Amino acid sequence: MTKIILCGCNGKMGAAMTGIVGERSDCEIVAGVDINTTSLSGYQVYADIADVKETADAIVDFSHPAALDSILAYAVDKQIPAILCTTGYSDGQIAQIKEASEKVAVFHSGNMSLGINLLMALSRKAAQILGDSFDVEIIEKHHNRKLDAPSGTALMLANAVSEELPYESRYEYDRHSVRRKREKNEIGIHSVRGGTIVGVHEVVFAGHDEIVTLTHTAQSRGVFASGAVNAAIYMTGKPAGLYDMGDVIENA
Repeated sequence: MTKIILCGCNGKMGAAMTGIVGERSDCEIVAGVDINTTSLSGYQVYADIADVKETADAIVDFSHPAALDSILAYAVDKQIPAILCTTGYSDGQIAQIKEASEKVAVFHSGNMSLGINLLMALSRKAAQILGDSFDVEIIEKHHNRKLDAPSGTALMLANAVSEELPYESRYEYDRHSVRRKREKNEIGIHSVRGGTIVGVHEVVFAGHDEIVTLTHTAQSRGVFASGAVNAAIYMTGKPAGLYDMGDVIENA
């Protein structure tokens, strides 16, 4: 039985994960952390992870990048794996995550969905085959309350494609600021925010007289919550190191 501390437990993703865990017999949430300390699901909720008294096997974070310092400090101190599902980390925070992973097991992925990780693999393959003959554009769509843009998943996809291209690519986020034709080494990344869109990601390979489009659509937050639960169970007892969804899929 994997015991989980859930950060951001009273948010939408926290609620989705609580629901998923409630349907399983191989894990349980023993404590939550949230700025709203109301207990909505039967477990104790704390304002600060440092105050958590319950013993746990893993920390799952669906809160905010501002909570990273306290989560990593707690994980290192208690030697509990941290599963970081939050997006919008700065370059400095990414460096912090890598540094912490030298002391404790840390799982970090731009997206917890199995389908998205398949999309990433397919995009890599497409980049290998199409090479420099096709221009690459990435379009991501999310609900109107999402704070960061572009999404962490869009950047993850761009990085995967970039690694396979035969040239050093440059990410282009804002074409309206300059008047020039598209440069060959660009990967355009575009963000759409509106309504209640859970998440849509498209990777477009545009060539001469043909277009290849790879698309993933998330229809509920449950796909991300389920991935986070699987990651927490996988990470239990793992040695220090940096892990991602590829490790979970490979060992499924």
